[in-house]
Amino acid sequence: MRIEHDMLGEKEVPATAYWGIHTQRALENFPFASGRVPLELIRAMAMVKRAAAGANRDLGYLPAEKATAIITACDEIMAGSLADQFPLDALQGGAGTSSHMNVNEVLANRGLEIMGKARGDYACLHPLEDVNLHQSTNDVYPTAVKIAAILELKRLSDAIALLQGALQRKEKEFADIIKLGRTEMQDAVPITLGSEFSGWAEAVARDRWRTFKCEERLRVVNIGGTAVGTGIGAPRDYIFLVIEKLREVTGLGVSRSENLVGETANADTFVEVSGILKAHMVNILKMSNELRLMNLLGEIKLPSVQAGSSIMPGKVNPVILEAASQAAMKVIANDALVTEAASRATGQIVEFMPLLADALLGSLLLLNRINAVLTRHIDGIKADEARCRYYVDKSRTIITAFVAMVGYDRCNELLKQFEASGQENLRAFLEEALGKDMVDRVLSSHNLVGLGHREAHG
Repeated sequence: MRIEHDMLGEKEVPATAYWGIHTQRALENFPFASGRVPLELIRAMAMVKRAAAGANRDLGYLPAEKATAIITACDEIMAGSLADQFPLDALQGGAGTSSHMNVNEVLANRGLEIMGKARGDYACLHPLEDVNLHQSTNDVYPTAVKIAAILELKRLSDAIALLQGALQRKEKEFADIIKLGRTEMQDAVPITLGSEFSGWAEAVARDRWRTFKCEERLRVVNIGGTAVGTGIGAPRDYIFLVIEKLREVTGLGVSRSENLVGETANADTFVEVSGILKAHMVNILKMSNELRLMNLLGEIKLPSVQAGSSIMPGKVNPVILEAASQAAMKVIANDALVTEAASRATGQIVEFMPLLADALLGSLLLLNRINAVLTRHIDGIKADEARCRYYVDKSRTIITAFVAMVGYDRCNELLKQFEASGQENLRAFLEEALGKDMVDRVLSSHNLVGLGHREAHG
């Protein structure tokens, strides 16, 4: 063990740990086991720290040796190293200060190693005086959350595009398969299976566009604002340079807010983005429910991915769609958490930013994975054309397709005759009554999705 000191006194820290006393206290204060801080956020904080170190070096506020050590350590964390050195629970008080100090301490101790010094030798490289020079949790943490979210949003837009492609392939593959539409859990007029997939593809296309565009909302950051957005404790030249360095480090078109006080005090942008994620999962949930119903009815066959029961041999459940539905519910719940965390901010700080970050980034990570899984699953869906046709041929609702040709009253008469006949196949009855050519023409896939009828009333 090694002994470290802070304003509250001293504490033992594991000798092998790169973190220090602030992290050690947080480990003891927040033993909630709700899940660790996302590594995506840790890497984003390392990006911010790298930008700050570069700006302080170039302006002469940080000696080159110290800056080089910090920047090298940042690069290592950004590349995925030292992941086990960020053990804190995602739920923590202090608006993210504990996670921020965790990053400061790991960078300082790794930087000390790079300089050939011992961990904890803060006289040579200090977590606060050097790594955190001209910064505050209140500008570093929200900026890092935005960077992490932007990077995940870019991946999500690509993942949604792949899901859209899978749906469009099924739209084309099933273009000529006639099936019943359904409204209010009842038979409706016929459509094609392909057109049903096209409806989902169109909804997902909107999700893709919204996701692609909403990352622009996150590009305005408050780095340089320090504690409350006034830039207190930071020199003016640093405030102007650090945003340029951040653009270089991240490769993102981020910009400093024109009103750093407002940007520090408010989190409504996160709420807006979270709402767009919720909208996507509303579409996923609806689509998953409908695919499960169609699988139950035998109109489609989902890929079999695992045995479905410990007691019923041969049972196969739609587990991927069930998982997707649960992911959707989770994202919808996370949106409520983002809303609550943002709305309960007071004064010049969003003190519940850790919950907001965990919920928002959790949704993004979950969405990226579930879109990938759904894409593969949908590619494996097969259609049972005969089963689809069976439901169409026996449903009384198909008479609606003939109203424009023979009139409403005539259709009513035909239905009465059909019910009196005792037959079960309405299509076969209509072929006898109206002629097979007319029935084939009216109930063709082209006619059913052709946007209006083409035959005159007769």
